[in-house]
Amino acid sequence: MPLLSSPMLAYGYRYRAPYYKQFLPFSSPTFQLHSPLLLPRVTSSRFSLLHSSSPLPTTGNSLLSRMEKYFSGSGGDMIRNKSMVDQLRRCGVFRSERVAEVMETIDRGLFVPDGTPAYADSPMPIGHNATISAPHMHAMCLELLKENLQPGMHALDVGSGTGYLTACFAVMVRSEGRAVGIEHIPELVNWSIENIKKSKAAPLLEGGSLSVHVGDGRLGYPEAAPYDAIHVGAAAPEIPKALVEQLKPGGRLVIPVGTYFQDLQVIDKKEDGSLSVKTETSVRYVPLTSREEQLRG
Repeated sequence: MPLLSSPMLAYGYRYRAPYYKQFLPFSSPTFQLHSPLLLPRVTSSRFSLLHSSSPLPTTGNSLLSRMEKYFSGSGGDMIRNKSMVDQLRRCGVFRSERVAEVMETIDRGLFVPDGTPAYADSPMPIGHNATISAPHMHAMCLELLKENLQPGMHALDVGSGTGYLTACFAVMVRSEGRAVGIEHIPELVNWSIENIKKSKAAPLLEGGSLSVHVGDGRLGYPEAAPYDAIHVGAAAPEIPKALVEQLKPGGRLVIPVGTYFQDLQVIDKKEDGSLSVKTETSVRYVPLTSREEQLRG
């Protein structure tokens, strides 16, 4: 029996296709019912309103699949990148113009393999059993973290992949801050650095306020801690202790938590060190695991 029969899950996962049977194109006016930012815990009955005659493909599932040809292309195209951001804005995926600005600044087309539809709202394979998350999931996470990505703040991106979200963090915290990506696949780290060098975040990489490192993200990156913002791109069975320890009082951690059934959780550390935990939406990510387990698939 499938996990769900309605499109209830957000799909920001890095390595696995979601358990959707149907999709809703971004252009639909009813898309707001799907937006986790607008309805964090929507019941399945509400999703009975969402339907389509076309099933999702088995991989690369996309809310923009009907518009995929329009948004296709790779290698960088600021006009198409802005069109993607405009669609996300119109659909209410984010509320902040600051999020829109950073997504317009960092061209997604520079962070996907050649020949893939860079601007479709879909995760894209990037090799090594990994993907880059769908644009709407990046937008959602930036929205959730925006207050903790102010100039001068420190941010950690666990499972940084192609470097896209790490570059966005760097632009938001600026040269006076610090943005760190950590990824356990050395080839992806090398590629992400090359991607960043082509982007408008290149000066931050050259100046040292942006860096990407090979390592086990479950252990964080203590050298640049404590962090105001931590993002994790894979699901942990429980909140990793090391990441909580590296979170600054007043900081925020966004992480999918669970095994088969998962929630995107938002963890705020209070000034006294205690934690406030809330669930933003249901999601489907692959496990936060070792390099060996990931490569085995």
